[in-house]
Order: sequence, then structure tokens, then C-alpha cells
Amino acid sequence: MTATTADSDAQAREARRRRITQIMVEGRAFVALIVIIIIFASLSPNFLATENLIIMTRQVAFNAIVATGMLLTILHGGIDLSVGSTVGLTGVIAGTFLEGYDVPLTELVAYPSVWVVIILSLAVGAFVGWLNGFVIARLNVAPFIATLGMLFAARGMALVISDGRTFTQLRGDPALGNTGFLTVAGGRLLNIPIPVLVMLVVAILASILLNRTPYGRWLYAIGGNPRAAELSGVPVQMVVTRAYVLSGLGAGLVGLLLTADLVAATPRAGQLYELNAIAAVVIGGAALSGGRGTVRGTLIGAFVIGFLVTGLVLVGVSVFWQQVITGVVIILAVALDQAQQKLMASGRLSGERKKQKDAGGTGSGDGVEVSAPAS
Repeated sequence: MTATTADSDAQAREARRRRITQIMVEGRAFVALIVIIIIFASLSPNFLATENLIIMTRQVAFNAIVATGMLLTILHGGIDLSVGSTVGLTGVIAGTFLEGYDVPLTELVAYPSVWVVIILSLAVGAFVGWLNGFVIARLNVAPFIATLGMLFAARGMALVISDGRTFTQLRGDPALGNTGFLTVAGGRLLNIPIPVLVMLVVAILASILLNRTPYGRWLYAIGGNPRAAELSGVPVQMVVTRAYVLSGLGAGLVGLLLTADLVAATPRAGQLYELNAIAAVVIGGAALSGGRGTVRGTLIGAFVIGFLVTGLVLVGVSVFWQQVITGVVIILAVALDQAQQKLMASGRLSGERKKQKDAGGTGSGDGVEVSAPAS
């Protein structure tokens, strides 16, 4: 009886230790964010200044919106490397029409209204995402290869359309009805930057999509086991294609917001956005293999990247070392993700062994020993 009690206490302690460890691993992004805030607040008195927090949050918003779209593609086991180029392309589209579009074969210059510019830019972003989804879902091209090709194609189109130049005459003309967007989208509401408000709206909509709709359940199911999801009646091709359309739409939205923020459009905009977005998703606890990830974690991951970079700037760290440190943080995030997967697998294995023990020991009815599969 004493041995049984001691064994039960040991199992309870082990289970408690595993729960605490799992909570710490799963909450690694939040813990990292708190540590970053404490460290840089102690090193720089301006880090937690109200205006600096507003500026940091505004910069985080761009990455967070792109990362939310990236999360949708990663959840099904894919990836979207073209989001940065899509940001640049949609910005160029907006800049072209806001500055005035020379109609081919005529001497006319078109000045569409601001709403037409917004719709066209978002449509371009969604179209780039649809192309990615079509090539991946219909033609069975690996997501890495398909979106890598689109990275170069979209950036090339941005350079072709702009002829490599930056659009700077984007103030518009009230007589032409193409003003207002840059002033509003680049401004603030109740002292909160518009990109931050847009980030919150995107996050809420994405959370509802993933947690309250069949589409969200299908996306997680495909990431967990695509073949089983297909056999269960999940429209895999449609779900995957829409994930890339939404990712492209998010990148197009950021292209517009970035154009408004800079009051300029450059074909080079959005460079490395895809890497920062992937980093935010991974740091936020999503699995690159698919099937696991949350919008909340992705937002926290974006704040970790943004606050880390800004903090390094404030304390005077070289831009070259900033890239080194950011890379190390990403590697640590992936390593912790692998540790989390091993922990979960170990927990499942312990549960199976306990069930076998409760069912009657380690042997089967015919005297053949039953052993658990190796983790």
C-alpha cells in the first residue's frame, strides 16, 4: 500500500512538472516579450515612453497583419514567401494611380478615385495569392517553390510597372476626388495609429475564421493530416487556395498602409517581410509542419520581433548585429517548438502506458508482451 501511494505521488509530481513545463514552452512568446520589455526598459529610459510605444506598435502592426495571413498558409503545412513582394507590388499599383496613370496610346492621364485605388490594390494582392493557391493546390507544386517563384515574379512586376522609380507625388487633388486615403490611413484615431486599429480588426476576423467557422476546422485538419482530411470530405484544394488568397489580401492591405505611412510608394518596399512574418508565426507557437498555431500567439510573436529590433536600435546596437540577434531568436524559437513537440509526444506515450497498466499490466492475454512504440 505504501509503495502504491509513493508511486502515485511520483506520478502526480511528474504530471505536474510536465504541465508546468508545457505551459512555459507554449507561453514562450509572452515570456520572451516580458523579458525584452524589462531588459530594454532598464537600458533605455525612452523605451516605455508613450510616444515610443505608439511608434513601435505602429511598426509592429505591419508585420502582424502580414504574419496573420502567413499563419493561415502555415496551418495547412504550407508557406508564403511572396508576401513581401506583394506588399511592394500593391504599393506600386496604388502609387501609380494616385500619382496619375498615363493611358496607353493616348495623351490622357487617369486619376481614379481613392476607393477605386484601394479596391484595385487589394484585388492585385488577392490575385497574387490566388495564383499561389492555384499552382500549389491544383498543380501540386511545393509551396516553398511556388511562392519563391512568385517572390521574384511579383517584385519584378513592381519594378516593371514603376520602371524602378519611387512615387512621391501622392497627395492627390481635391478636384479629382483622389485625396483622403493617405491622410486617414497614415493618421491616428483617438491617438491610436490607423494601422494598429486595422491590425486589431484583422486579428479579430482571423480568430473568428479559425475558431468559429468550418473553414478554420478544415485548415487545422489539413495541417494535422491532409490525407485523412481529404478522405473525411474536406475540400482540400478550396481551403488551401483560399488560405493563399487571404494571405495575399493581407499583404495587399499592408502595401496600402505602408504607402500611406511613407506618403510614397517604392517597388523595394516589403523586403524581408516574409521572413519577419514567418519568425512571428514560429515564435508565437505555430508548427511549421502545420496543424498548430493561433492568432494570439502570432500577434505576440510580431511584438517580440518589433520590440526586440526597436530596443536594439535605442541602445545603439549595430544594424548588422540586429540581424544576427534576430536570427538567433528565430533559431531558439524553432528549437523550443521541437522541444514542445517532443514533450507532447512524451505525454501521449505516458498516457498510453498508463492506460495499458490500468487495463491489466504490461502483458496481453496470450502472454505476448506489449511494448509502447518508441518516441
